[in-house]
Amino acid sequence: MYNVTLTVLKRIMDDPSSKYTQRGDAYAVYGNLKSFEFVFILHLMKEIMGKTDTLSQALQKKSQDILNAMDQVATAKVSLDTFRNTGWDKFLEDVTFFCEKHQVTVPDMDSPYVSTTYRPRKNDLHVTFGHYYRADLFLSTLDKQLHELNSRFSEHTMELLSLSASLASKEINVEDICLLVERYYPGDFTEQERIGLQYQLENLNIEMKNNIRLSGVSNLPDLCKTLVETQKRETYNLVDRVCRLILTLPVSTATTERAFSAMKIFKTRLRNKMSDEYLADSLVIYIEKEIAENFDSNSIIDEFKDLKGRRAEL
Repeated sequence: MYNVTLTVLKRIMDDPSSKYTQRGDAYAVYGNLKSFEFVFILHLMKEIMGKTDTLSQALQKKSQDILNAMDQVATAKVSLDTFRNTGWDKFLEDVTFFCEKHQVTVPDMDSPYVSTTYRPRKNDLHVTFGHYYRADLFLSTLDKQLHELNSRFSEHTMELLSLSASLASKEINVEDICLLVERYYPGDFTEQERIGLQYQLENLNIEMKNNIRLSGVSNLPDLCKTLVETQKRETYNLVDRVCRLILTLPVSTATTERAFSAMKIFKTRLRNKMSDEYLADSLVIYIEKEIAENFDSNSIIDEFKDLKGRRAEL
């Protein structure tokens, strides 16, 4: 892919029929692609995205396994931290090999660093290429990634996920679920309901051992689904409420991210003048395509027609 891109750019640069601006842009991009710094950053991005891809894919799923999400967060942290502490030599070796293979000039890491994007300052003369690429790019980027993971998945968040996972096992930990409700959902349950929840959890634990349909439940989504199918949702209404609150937790952030990603696609320059309400309505249909496919256009037209009289025939 790297060689193909360079070949295309070179053809544009050498093609006399290309516009002057196109040749100029191609020349600038070609120069950047042939720089050691670009290759270095490209390889660093590849490593970071590769080590966090499994976590990213897991968090984007609409139905999330809490235990799996916790494992993926911990794995991503360890992987990035190990790469930060012990991966520099191997990483630099791979980057250097790539540069030599594609005729990209490799700077002397012991020489004073000279920037190609701005006029060098006096302090730059005391910084070597090795220090710049290792400290200012390699370590700094990985530290930011680790900081982002630690801030997004703090001890507070991990405790919440850990307590939530107590409801996703074959035997429910009653104490953990009651502690979860007391700490994180005090506004969703009254004091009397919290007492009732404890007894519902104890009874559900017993029934999960004796009831064949409940005994096969091994995760939270299945538990919530089985409570509905067996018509025990009303019997264990407080447990059902906890299930729904916990299931909402891990996917709320990913849902928001998907909405903003869709907005970038949907709200083009041609649609910038649409009202917020119309945009929101349109985005709901665009984002929730699976649900929208079940809608019947004729039933929507009939319902719209019944709201009030229309001059035009629908």
